[in-house]
Amino acid sequence: MDLGLFRFLCQAETRRLVSLLGVTITILLVLQFSELPNSEFFSSLTAKIKSFTMDTPLVNSTIETHNGNVNLYASNSSSISPQTSSLDEVASLEKGKRVETVDVFRNHSSQENQSSLLAPQPMVPLSNTSFFDSKVYPKDGILSSLQRSNATTVKDASAIWKNSKRRPSKVVSISEMNLILQHNHDSSQGAKPASSSAVNAEILNAKSEIENAPIVMNDSRLYSPLYRNVSMFKRSYELMEKMLKVFIYQDGDKPIFHEPLLEGIYASEGWFMKSMEGNKQFTTRDPEKAHLFYIPFSSRLLQLTLYVRNSHKRSNLIEYMKNYVDVIAGKYPFWNRTNGTDHFVVACHDWAPAETRGRMLNCIRALCNADTEVGFEIGKDVSLPETYVRSDENPLKNIGGNPPSQRPILAFFAGGLHGYVRPMLLNLWENKEPDMKISGPLPHVRGNKNYIELMKSSRFCICARGHEVNSPRVVEAIFHECVPVIISDNFIPPLFEVLNWESFAVFIKEKHIAYLRDVLVSISEERYLEMHKRVKMVQEHFLWHHEPVKYDLFHMLLHSIWYNRVFYTS
Repeated sequence: MDLGLFRFLCQAETRRLVSLLGVTITILLVLQFSELPNSEFFSSLTAKIKSFTMDTPLVNSTIETHNGNVNLYASNSSSISPQTSSLDEVASLEKGKRVETVDVFRNHSSQENQSSLLAPQPMVPLSNTSFFDSKVYPKDGILSSLQRSNATTVKDASAIWKNSKRRPSKVVSISEMNLILQHNHDSSQGAKPASSSAVNAEILNAKSEIENAPIVMNDSRLYSPLYRNVSMFKRSYELMEKMLKVFIYQDGDKPIFHEPLLEGIYASEGWFMKSMEGNKQFTTRDPEKAHLFYIPFSSRLLQLTLYVRNSHKRSNLIEYMKNYVDVIAGKYPFWNRTNGTDHFVVACHDWAPAETRGRMLNCIRALCNADTEVGFEIGKDVSLPETYVRSDENPLKNIGGNPPSQRPILAFFAGGLHGYVRPMLLNLWENKEPDMKISGPLPHVRGNKNYIELMKSSRFCICARGHEVNSPRVVEAIFHECVPVIISDNFIPPLFEVLNWESFAVFIKEKHIAYLRDVLVSISEERYLEMHKRVKMVQEHFLWHHEPVKYDLFHMLLHSIWYNRVFYTS
């Protein structure tokens, strides 16, 4: 054959193949983005293909909503742009949407930038290559695909949630909480005058030293990913140990004042009271030297003493605390000098937000019921861990859990069905999957052994709200080295101003409970092992001791109160 003719035929055949390929691609695109019946199939296929590239952004498994859309993003939420996916549409890709590449890896020096008060610490690489290298991060696909695969479940969950009378009127996401905290601390122009100009100068100097803290590299005790900023935390803690002085009011009659309860679900307030009133390092009898003033009341004993059973009225409890403040404000000059902003209370009962209304709203309130819906002010108030202490002689009884290789249960929950979230959890997940143990109350066994053993044998422990946002399961999960899965809208996690909760816990919004299993199974083994490690390491911050030790819950709670005293201006 003539060489020229051969070349001509080859070129013609090539053009024909290219044209055929172009037509095929065009038809596929038209089908995908049109309203044809087959478009959903191609959208689903596209979404499933893309999902294989999403291991890194999904691993920390935070599901949130912003302006009605779902965000699913990695733990250091401030480091990346939230990616959204509409829950209200069936198609997984809308026409015109684009795929974005997000660099979610930040080196150590950039994370330690002291100009950002709340910059979370960098995630520790899990191999020689950073776990958070640049990834293709689709704006749509995963959740829409999940929505279709669980269409009936999603519909049922959505209906239950919408019909719940007690659900929040407005949901504040965990990323929005981070921004509020940053704003309330960054906007501080200096602490309010305290009991003297000397004390105020000390507060201002402490603030400056914390903001300009030396960068901490590889601290032998503090694992940086657990904290928002380990350098600032370490310096703040050192200054607290060096200079903090607390004046404790001796006014108030027992049992409501000065009588700590050390057992039960509200024991945190009692253990703090016991440790604070028995402390010599941080307390002072000279109020002129005090940076903080402690009102040592028990919200639990206030309820037990004054509440009239079945009256459904708390007005007498609120009035009692109002009268107390009136007494100390009239008897001493300290409250009036700052309008109470350098005073604090520690209260764990569900009613504590109501009992501390009125003038007490100016105080720093350490509350177990840390709910933005009932007046908790992020950056001023402190989220108090609710710790269920079953033995005051041994508050650390049964602490610990099985290694990851001996945790066959994917997710565990058992408990009373009060509130609207827990019935929804059981309706969707009880007896649905063999590796998910979701149930109501377990049969009573001495020492609660069944419950504890199930926690110790589970990878993830569900911390679903009851009547209120707080639950002792958050601390119990940490005690038993089970990664907490928090399903409680508007709940501010304990010690929020210091800890980077998204590095060791999973957050799922109440109305997205139908995605629970999908989120958990999407977490890679490598990532789970790192989260489990972090839960074990953060455990020391949630322990009560008869004699407080460095970095335990007494010191961490006092530090959070001190930290907000330094940085917050109302």
